[in-house]
Amino acid sequence: MQTEAAALRLIEDAGLQCLARNLWCPLGEIDLVARDGDDLVFIEVRARQAARFGGAAGSVGTAKQRRLIRAAQWFLPALARRAFRGRTPCCRFDVIAFEGDRVHWLRSAFTR
Repeated sequence: MQTEAAALRLIEDAGLQCLARNLWCPLGEIDLVARDGDDLVFIEVRARQAARFGGAAGSVGTAKQRRLIRAAQWFLPALARRAFRGRTPCCRFDVIAFEGDRVHWLRSAFTR
């Protein structure tokens, strides 16, 4: 997907290290997972042509947030072993929203 590739470039340009893309499990999917210093970042990428009806960021409602949190909990042990030497890192959930030709990066967009 073009928007996920653009989001990947955005986070890498900001100094984050991509650990995984398009992680899927029975509980849901996570578009991007990155390391931001000592933090593990789960990133949802959304795209809409216009900001109507809440726009791209607004499309990440509470049901979607719950699915992302459950999927993140599924992957957290393996990611902690692989990228943080087994230590459970601080985690955050970001949303990168594309609306037309504008990009909004919402860091810590929601919490668990």
